[in-house]
Amino acid sequence: MNFVITGASSGVGFEAVLELILDSSNQVVALARSEDKLQRLSEIARSLNPDCSLYPAKFDIVHDDYNDGLIPFIKQFLGKVDVLINNAGQLINKPFIDTSALDFAEMLQSNLLGHVKMIQQLLPLINSGGHIVNIGSMGGFTGSIKFPGLAAYSASKAALHTLTECLAMELSDQNIKVNCLALGSAQTEMLEQAFPDYESPIMAFEMGKYIADFAKTGGKFFNGKILPVAVTTP
Repeated sequence: MNFVITGASSGVGFEAVLELILDSSNQVVALARSEDKLQRLSEIARSLNPDCSLYPAKFDIVHDDYNDGLIPFIKQFLGKVDVLINNAGQLINKPFIDTSALDFAEMLQSNLLGHVKMIQQLLPLINSGGHIVNIGSMGGFTGSIKFPGLAAYSASKAALHTLTECLAMELSDQNIKVNCLALGSAQTEMLEQAFPDYESPIMAFEMGKYIADFAKTGGKFFNGKILPVAVTTP
């Protein structure tokens, strides 16, 4: 299978890539903004599976060029795409009263509009039967417990959840499934930024493996679903 995954330089995205490359029949384009972290990912991946087909590329989903940069790169190494995992994202943690309109705009750019651009640009390359997996958050899941300081982040993730439901309907005639995993906590840098004193019972590699497995098979069972992935009740 041919995969494109964003936000691959750390956390669950990093770990999902390492799970996917264990199968030498998978081809993976891994995107992130940090070239150094992508180099580390590549080194670890090749130590785990010297025969893996991993193609890392430094790319900012909001600001970088798709037409002359990313799309030719994907066509060169993958040709067509079976699975797109939209994992890139950022977090701002500050009281609502101190959260500026620019902060909200930044969260929407990183956690929604960047994924909109990625999906629009890659759609012509996604095979019939393909699967788009958006990585959401329990912070944006309706009815879940909300936390102070995360209003902008949670609102942007809620928008991504709704986009998922809309696209599942709109892309059904192309036989492309669209789902969203609303992740609870996993021990990542982003979790430490949001909750410095909290230790998650779920390690990043465990969540990464779950994402990789769902990306491969979830489209057979789900479409347009926002699936909570959390060990606590919302």
